[in-house]
Amino acid sequence: MYIQLNSQVICYEKTGEGTPVILIHGNKGDHHTFDELIETMSMDHTVYGMDTRGHGESATPKAYHYSDMADDMVAFLEQLDLKDVVYFGHSDGAIIGLLTAMRTDRIGLLLAGSANMTPQGAAAWLRLALRGIYAITKSPKMRLMLTEPNITVEELATITTPTVVIAGSKDLIDE
Repeated sequence: MYIQLNSQVICYEKTGEGTPVILIHGNKGDHHTFDELIETMSMDHTVYGMDTRGHGESATPKAYHYSDMADDMVAFLEQLDLKDVVYFGHSDGAIIGLLTAMRTDRIGLLLAGSANMTPQGAAAWLRLALRGIYAITKSPKMRLMLTEPNITVEELATITTPTVVIAGSKDLIDE
């Protein structure tokens, strides 16, 4: 399915019935990242898998900014009148989730996996690799990860939504 959000055409998939769950992929991914999880979760939940702007089947924006993607998410929640949503985001999806939770109370539970507050929060070797890839490709998606997010501790403190931060022992994001 497609929806117009903030002058951007966004692709999403909706399956199942029950408590709404939104799954948001990382950079360069799409909603198919969660195909197996969507299949399982849709037995008990209404599951929304969304392609963020410029990913999967969503339209490509002029520029990439996490703030714009969070605005898209707020508009998505409002247009579909979704409340008390369980939101799981991985990497870029987690960053978008944090920013969205700062802007709306429609998320009932936020699960943020591998989110960084600043580009310096990514492992040093990853930042070096991203710089190399960007130098060769000039990919705006790589530029996004090199320049954003810029979330302060004070901004994080504004989140009132119950939040679980998930980090692996070999995560690409520093503790």
